[in-house]
Amino acid sequence: MSLSTMLTSMGAGMLRSCLIFFLTLLFSLPLGMGVMFLRRSRIAVVQWITKIYIAIMRGTPLMLQLLMWYFGPYYIFGWSIRGYRFTAIILGFSMNYAAYFAEIYRGGIEAIPKGQYEAAEVLGYSKVQTFFKIILPQVIKTILPSITNEIITLVKDTSLAFTLAYNEMFSLAKQIAASQTSFMPFIIAGIFYFIANYVVAFVMERIEKAMNYYN
Repeated sequence: MSLSTMLTSMGAGMLRSCLIFFLTLLFSLPLGMGVMFLRRSRIAVVQWITKIYIAIMRGTPLMLQLLMWYFGPYYIFGWSIRGYRFTAIILGFSMNYAAYFAEIYRGGIEAIPKGQYEAAEVLGYSKVQTFFKIILPQVIKTILPSITNEIITLVKDTSLAFTLAYNEMFSLAKQIAASQTSFMPFIIAGIFYFIANYVVAFVMERIEKAMNYYN
């Protein structure tokens, strides 16, 4: 199989990996913010449940979580899982990364001095206005390096979708390598992940510079 044929065959896998990546970010970033608010809730039960959720998501392998999301509905409720594979993948990735993003958000918010809140109150800002106009812009600037690290990890973690026999980039690379007894598909996959991470790092660096308002 020629290089161009390999690239064509793996093209669909590249698109599927990108789709997992973008949908996970789309859902996990705002979901992580919601989880963060629950984690900081003054209601002890809500805070306790959220802590358990975060502990489970961060304390167990993502691969195991994907298997639970996919096979759980069948084994627990007897539901049909036909056509559910991609949904299970997005649920698994989004719920997992939301826990990590929630803790990153929490660390950023707790790093903001209390004087910021007091100053906003003196100026007549409501709690919502204080958060979105004063606190959140500072938090985003503070947590961008940590967010970048998680996003880079996500690019590589998309390969774990092979656990559910989903034909993303890594799965197709393995299949072609096995059928052609060639190492080239793995090299192509490695280049794809490297370029994708380089683009992510470049974009996030530009965002960091744009938010460096001190300069």
